[in-house]
Amino acid sequence: MKKISILACLITLMIISGAFVFENKEERLATRMADAANTFLKTLSPEQKKETMLSYTDPARFDWNFTPRARKGLTFKGMDANQRKAAMAIVSLVLSQEGYSKTEQIIDLENVLRVVETRPANDTYRDPENYAFLVFGTPGTDPWGWRMEGHHLSLHFSSMNGQVSYTPSFMGSNPGQVLAEVPQKGKRILKAEQDLAFALLNSLDESQAKKALLGSQAPNEMFTSNSRKASLEKMEGIPMGEMTVGQKVLFKDLIMAYLLRYHVTLKAQQWRQLEKGDLNQIHFAWMGDQKPEIGSGHGHYYRIHGPTFLIEFDNTQNGGNHIHSVVRDLTNDFGEDMLKAHYEKGHGK
Repeated sequence: MKKISILACLITLMIISGAFVFENKEERLATRMADAANTFLKTLSPEQKKETMLSYTDPARFDWNFTPRARKGLTFKGMDANQRKAAMAIVSLVLSQEGYSKTEQIIDLENVLRVVETRPANDTYRDPENYAFLVFGTPGTDPWGWRMEGHHLSLHFSSMNGQVSYTPSFMGSNPGQVLAEVPQKGKRILKAEQDLAFALLNSLDESQAKKALLGSQAPNEMFTSNSRKASLEKMEGIPMGEMTVGQKVLFKDLIMAYLLRYHVTLKAQQWRQLEKGDLNQIHFAWMGDQKPEIGSGHGHYYRIHGPTFLIEFDNTQNGGNHIHSVVRDLTNDFGEDMLKAHYEKGHGK
């Protein structure tokens, strides 16, 4: 009995220790993110700070979009080289090397679109300098956050009580595969997100596919689009619990293709949440063409939907060669769940 008690105590200590280490990693990331943001802000003039800094409660924090448009915040166009470097250092910190590379490539696609659409040299609609930074609140105080946004890119991070949230998080690619005779020809920025989904779809047997397929026509946009709060009526498709071992591996790899965009601490944080909510309840649903052919005229759409988590992928525009993808936390977008807990804790005091 004593041996069992000692073993139980050791296991408990290991679990507590592991949780403590993970929490420390979250706190370190939150501190480093605040330090990087403050370093960036120190490079700005008073006028630039006014353009960049808003209160955490400003409605602009929820006004996000992934289309070319005028945006609040300080854009690359308004920064010097040192300021751009400091701004991108914040992005580099919270994303993985792969996620940072995708970000740079998405921005560079604006140059491709200028060529494909035969736009003049002074065009500002397809503009790799029209990516804006906003800081909400004061970095290092609770709560605060920041956003980087431009065409096909919208990254949101919030921080409070040593925790960091990273959704909504949008990445798009137009074209999905560069076909034009340009230096970027052949590039597929969201290759893994597309290929793994097709691999999973094609692994399903007839009865499984019947559950996964919601329609032969794909929607022309993600269902949640740029909504303030992501919400779908119900989870549809086939749950992971009804997949074979090999299919589960494919499904997890597909989910991980999105999580690998972020800092390892954020990736681990999200995966722990998914496991806590039961991986077997995460559903995979498909609409549209079932073959990865560009120019089919229909395109395809899929989503990954769990109790607290949603990923949407839509590739329907431009003959199925224009991708939108988004990661949403159904309870904690914009750090709302953390903010609620923060206020409840303060009220309790």
